[in-house]
Amino acid sequence: MSITWSAYKRARIRSRRAWAILALAGAIIAGSLSWFFTTGQFEAAGPWQAGPSTAPVFDPAWMKPLPNAAHVRRQKAAEALELLEVKGRSSKDDYDRAAFGQAWADVDHNGCDTRNDILRRDLADVAFPSNSGCKVAAGHFKEPYTGFDIYFRRGQDSSGAVQIDHVVALADAWQKGAKELSVQQRQMLANDPLNLVAADGPQNVKKGAGDAATWLPPNKNFRCHYVARQVSVKTAYKLWVTQPEKDAMKRVLAGCPEQETIYNDR
Repeated sequence: MSITWSAYKRARIRSRRAWAILALAGAIIAGSLSWFFTTGQFEAAGPWQAGPSTAPVFDPAWMKPLPNAAHVRRQKAAEALELLEVKGRSSKDDYDRAAFGQAWADVDHNGCDTRNDILRRDLADVAFPSNSGCKVAAGHFKEPYTGFDIYFRRGQDSSGAVQIDHVVALADAWQKGAKELSVQQRQMLANDPLNLVAADGPQNVKKGAGDAATWLPPNKNFRCHYVARQVSVKTAYKLWVTQPEKDAMKRVLAGCPEQETIYNDR
């Protein structure tokens, strides 16, 4: 009987140890998930930074400063938002993409079009075909809107996986002041690296011409930067926001009060 009782006690001790190990493992997993859905996802989104930042806008290694580009000064994004005019949308019946000039023009005159400049800026391990130093043939990056690893390969059936998103959509800009800009200013807005990011193709299609009131990146840890970038673009080009749009922006920026504008000091 004593042998049986001793064996029972040993089994109880082993059982308690097993449960303790499981509890510890559970805590580690929970902590890892918490990290992923807060800081980790943002860190997985590439070179973007929350708060004060030198976010990717301009790379002097191959990009040239845009002539007469609109300037964004360094300040808190929430403060810049309060300075934007609040108005309703104007009609988009007269919107035409051609009003913003040639798509992906070489506005900085570096010999490469804007789309390839942004791909080269945002992707890592960029490869070029043997006959071109401009056309990005392949690369990969931590895509900011989803936080996932995405590989880009140029091709009829594959190029669409990575698109260049206008952070402030051109149709949205048109309805909020861009139609009052000069042709040169509109072309600058459409090709300004401040307003452009390489993004997941399906998410870019889903966004369409939406503003912050109708679409935000699924990767919540990128939203502060995204909204700050929209505020920066609208500040630079003197565009306005609607009240629902401003309310949505304020909700995002309330969670990151130190987030700065995405300034483009050269």
